[in-house]
Amino acid sequence: MLEGRNIHVVLDGNVLLEDVSIHVRPGEVVAVLGPNGAGKSTLLKVLCGDLSPTKGTVSMEGRVLTSWDKKASAQIRAVLPQQSSLSFPFRVLEVALMGRSPHLRGPETQRDYAIARAALQEAGVDHLEDRLYPTLSGGEGQRVHLGRVLAQIWEAADEKSRYLLLDEPTSSLDLAHQHHTLTVARAFAERQVGVLVVLHDLNLAAQYADRVLLLKAGREVATGPPEQVLQAEIIEAVYEIPITVIPHPHSPCPLVVPAANNQNKTASKVSH
Repeated sequence: MLEGRNIHVVLDGNVLLEDVSIHVRPGEVVAVLGPNGAGKSTLLKVLCGDLSPTKGTVSMEGRVLTSWDKKASAQIRAVLPQQSSLSFPFRVLEVALMGRSPHLRGPETQRDYAIARAALQEAGVDHLEDRLYPTLSGGEGQRVHLGRVLAQIWEAADEKSRYLLLDEPTSSLDLAHQHHTLTVARAFAERQVGVLVVLHDLNLAAQYADRVLLLKAGREVATGPPEQVLQAEIIEAVYEIPITVIPHPHSPCPLVVPAANNQNKTASKVSH
């Protein structure tokens, strides 16, 4: 299990997180939600070790995160940040092969190439393997990096659990690829990978997550199954916008519908 307990983060006198706890078990998808500035990405940085908490502890597989060797940690936990910049003219297949680095004991093997190609196929970009990375669109690049992190934890290392941390992985994607990316995350959870995903879209979280953590101003507002957390009164209090929650017509989950701002629509029509 990957777990953060009573996490506080204070930077330059600003409280970014206050007493936030979260855990991710192998086999489940946990979504972190909240408005801009809620502390979602800060929490992910703490959980992956990029940022040390001011107070609180982070552990993975029962061991404090700071006690893990970086290579051993990278063999079982992969992180996809919001933005992955890469300006060198690597081929897409070479980018995916970067995910195999923690497992190498020399040059890449045929098995590493096979995993990299399989990961690109899972991410839906195997047809791009010979393209130079700088020639890709933003969405294509994001999906290539998804393939890279999938390749990193494609196989269990010494029967250990695996974890996939995704920070807004749908931000540059169209509707179809948003759902494809989260379907991939869901499929990895079914392969006993613990998945943590930071999202803005409440309905994507409702459809794909087993549990959600809702943050506002660095504090936990609610945590639990989507149908428990994604209730109108809770969402309205966090996002300060009128909300209607109805059953999803095609999935066993809630559907969050923001109320139309008819007053602004009327004013716009009058101005024209």
